Amino acid sequence: MIHIIVLFLSSVALTAGLIWLYRPLAMRIGLVDHPGGRKDHKQVTPLIGGVALFCAFLFLLLTLDAPLGQWRPFFLASAAVLIVGLLDDFQETPPWSRFAAQIGASLIIVLWGGVVLQNLGGLFSRDDVLLGMWAVPFSIFCSVGVINATNMLDGLDGLAGGLLLIFFGTLLGLAWQAGLEHDAKLLLLLNGTLVGFLLFNFRFSEARPATVFLGDAGSLFLGLAVTWFLIRFTQEPIELLRPITAIWLFALPIMDTVAIMTRRVLRGRSPFSPDREHFHHILLVAGFSVRSTVFIMLAISLLMAAIGLLSEWMTVPESVMFYTFLALFAVYYWGMDHAWKVMKALRKVREHAPQKLSKQRGGANV
Repeated sequence: MIHIIVLFLSSVALTAGLIWLYRPLAMRIGLVDHPGGRKDHKQVTPLIGGVALFCAFLFLLLTLDAPLGQWRPFFLASAAVLIVGLLDDFQETPPWSRFAAQIGASLIIVLWGGVVLQNLGGLFSRDDVLLGMWAVPFSIFCSVGVINATNMLDGLDGLAGGLLLIFFGTLLGLAWQAGLEHDAKLLLLLNGTLVGFLLFNFRFSEARPATVFLGDAGSLFLGLAVTWFLIRFTQEPIELLRPITAIWLFALPIMDTVAIMTRRVLRGRSPFSPDREHFHHILLVAGFSVRSTVFIMLAISLLMAAIGLLSEWMTVPESVMFYTFLALFAVYYWGMDHAWKVMKALRKVREHAPQKLSKQRGGANV
């Protein structure tokens, strides 16, 4: 147990130390995010959180007394998306380049790593849904979708790190309980590096914004880690979770991504075009502070993960969990669509109110 505690604290300390070391370097070489446009931050912020996190994770991984051969596909795929993400952090690259990197990384973990969705479980009845010849293309599709969902999380101080800490922390507990020692150690390192990153990224008070961001390099790497463990833990030979339970553990990012991409396509726009129509943007427009918005989303994510785990332990039929998730998504989509209409109307009222007041005062002075 002492060894585990030391390993966790080392991952926290090393990540924090690398961020402290890389931050001035990032400012000098221009690896920063500038305020303005769709962005909520007010100051130039280094984009080295993901790089520091990955370096700390990889270094400590090499110190483990464990066979790492089975993880080589994951390491190679992670390095690929990290490099492409880092290039995008320096200078925004075309969406197709990031998309191609995600497909390439997904091919590596699916074809070489053997992380393939063969069985979706009993989504519609008691009979399992077996993908057969569609297993590889469907696995790649889901992998790219999860990577994008993770990338889209990185919109507010502490949001991506907090949600991923809940996700990886849950998987850590499950892996440890199941005796999956090597997987548990990797997840322990991921959780420790996320804590080290959140020390600089979480908004502990409204007056103290994040001093570093994850960057595309970090969000793409962590997205790949999410899809690796989601598929690995739901398929043979491990089968730690039923596939539908894994979806509940990552439900909020999945629902938000699918909802917003669907709205973009229905409006004739690219599903990858940026905007300010995510769930956290709605909460901000509604008047919640950044910290309150993050805490609300963390609470929702915790609740949905708890529902998924409770259903797993009570052996609720997978079809019931699946149809419940679809119903919840339908409510979420309807609520998001109508909330934006209300929020836009309120914003117009707020924008016109000062103008009307100014005209009334001007008329009174005449």
